[in-house]
Amino acid sequence: MPGRSSQAPAISAPAARRTAKRGGRQGVGTRLSSKTGHSCRRGIPAQRALTRAAPGVQHRRPRGASRRGPGGRKHVEQAERERLDVDVVVVGAGPAGLAAAIHLVRSARERGLEPPSVAVLEKASEIGGHSISGAVMDPRGLDALIPDWRERGAPVEGPVEEEAMLFLGKRRAFRLPFVPGPMRHHGGVIVSLQRLVAWLGAEAEKLEIDLFAGFAAAALLVEDGRVVGVRTGDRGLDKRGRPKGNYEPGYDIRAKVTLLAEGVRGTLAERLIRERHLRDGRNPMIYAGGAKEVWKLPAGRIRGGRVWHTLGWPLARDTFGGGFIYEMGDDHLSIGMVVGLDSPDPRLNVHEKLQELKRHPFVAEMLRGGEMVAYAAKAIPEGGYWSLPKLATDGALLLGDSAGLVNAMRLKGIHLAIESGIAAAEVVLDALAADDVSASRLMAYDRRIRDGEVGRELHRVRNFRQPYQRGLLHGLAHTALQLVTGGRGLRERYPAVEDHRLTRPVAEFPREDEVPAPDGSLTFDKMADVYRSGTRHEENQPPHLVVVAPDLCVEECGKTYGHPCEKFCPAGVYEIVRGGEGPRLHLNFSNCVHCKICDIADPYGVIYWTPPEGGDGPRYRLT
Repeated sequence: MPGRSSQAPAISAPAARRTAKRGGRQGVGTRLSSKTGHSCRRGIPAQRALTRAAPGVQHRRPRGASRRGPGGRKHVEQAERERLDVDVVVVGAGPAGLAAAIHLVRSARERGLEPPSVAVLEKASEIGGHSISGAVMDPRGLDALIPDWRERGAPVEGPVEEEAMLFLGKRRAFRLPFVPGPMRHHGGVIVSLQRLVAWLGAEAEKLEIDLFAGFAAAALLVEDGRVVGVRTGDRGLDKRGRPKGNYEPGYDIRAKVTLLAEGVRGTLAERLIRERHLRDGRNPMIYAGGAKEVWKLPAGRIRGGRVWHTLGWPLARDTFGGGFIYEMGDDHLSIGMVVGLDSPDPRLNVHEKLQELKRHPFVAEMLRGGEMVAYAAKAIPEGGYWSLPKLATDGALLLGDSAGLVNAMRLKGIHLAIESGIAAAEVVLDALAADDVSASRLMAYDRRIRDGEVGRELHRVRNFRQPYQRGLLHGLAHTALQLVTGGRGLRERYPAVEDHRLTRPVAEFPREDEVPAPDGSLTFDKMADVYRSGTRHEENQPPHLVVVAPDLCVEECGKTYGHPCEKFCPAGVYEIVRGGEGPRLHLNFSNCVHCKICDIADPYGVIYWTPPEGGDGPRYRLT
């Protein structure tokens, strides 16, 4: 793995100021400049700091000046990289990462210790910009992190006041007589995760935690088998990976402990899991794909606080999933579909299923006269307890969705993410105090998760999701057994299969009914929804979606599976262009909403999602 620690100049000017402030202990307080213009709120610009630390090193060039020189790509590989030294680097400013950073500082102060220096990296252009959930949140995690969050003005839409589970036919809706106990939302609060995460970011800044929005972590730094930080992605490369006039090499952020809280299917987390064999002996992770819209309804149409979950139409009996409708504040409504990516049908299209859900008379009447104002999509880790990897290795921990901490039966993960951040902070503080960040020391975090409330909650639903890989009726029967056997069912551990391995040839399925064209008022095509996501990418940069066998996609995949990438992508990134010399795969990279579904659902496993330039991607609102 890359790492140039011995050559990279240390950022010393802000560190010197903080050293004096902290009575000799070194920390770092810098402002890394990003193309988005966002930076942490204190310190001096990194360019100035680095120029002082390494006089004569050119760190930025005027627009239009060339940095390529002879052998462009080689120049990139040999570029001098600026270095930032911290105690802890957190990759991902979501609920898990921000909870860890906040609790690290608060807990250190409560113990009478000097708070560790913490840098939080976020690939979105602003904190919360890539955050999406339904969401009905169990407040347990936030209660533990910030007990007075209500008094502090945390942006919640309101408490759940009424809930129902509906079974949908094509035209009718049947309300089930009760909501099963584990699926009830009593005591929950409806939230926009985007707004909640932005608020948590503001709370972190009040604690003088350094937040770096617009910086994507592209690689782990490893020395002698220990993770010693991350490298952020280069900026200003063209489509062929050659430096443009505005080229800036990524930073090396060196840390004693690295917390990977990248969200679902995190690039660095998955690499670490694979290379360190952290999931050996566990079930593979199972995923769902979710897509949602936020609607603004006429004043007085909804009262807020009502929650509906749906089963049945428009999903087939061999597909796990359902819909949700949550009343938010200010006359907003959140509506979405969650569909298992282990569906055998290669034509699975979560975006299309969301549009079909809205055509149902019950839902269409609810949305009448409203306006769709926001769109988002993401993958969801649903494998549960038996799919959890080892959560620690030398110098690094896995948090939140990157670890797979989601209760699929309750459709809940935010509180588990926050609690994982709290647990990680406690273990990291102990490890730093002992000057021991080895795997054996950091595995205390793994034990805290498995033996604590997070692990107990997931163990109660340890076999919930796996039986649905054999069909909806099979899964429902096993769920009933698990409800009366404490989550066990017929065996202690149900096996699971990787989602894409369950995809069946398209010829095995009946012809699909023709779907009405979107009308632009109730239903929308993918491009209209992507527009509402605020997604933007620099066009002239290396592709962040890597298809390692494009000929296989065009030829074999088309014949066998009917080009499922055109279906499963909820943003219209993948397109088979027909004509001329024959069909070819075209990727509309700039549409990508960073959901990671393609990385999971491709039946051949030849699509890889990697981070684009920091600051690119969706700019979510109200999601």
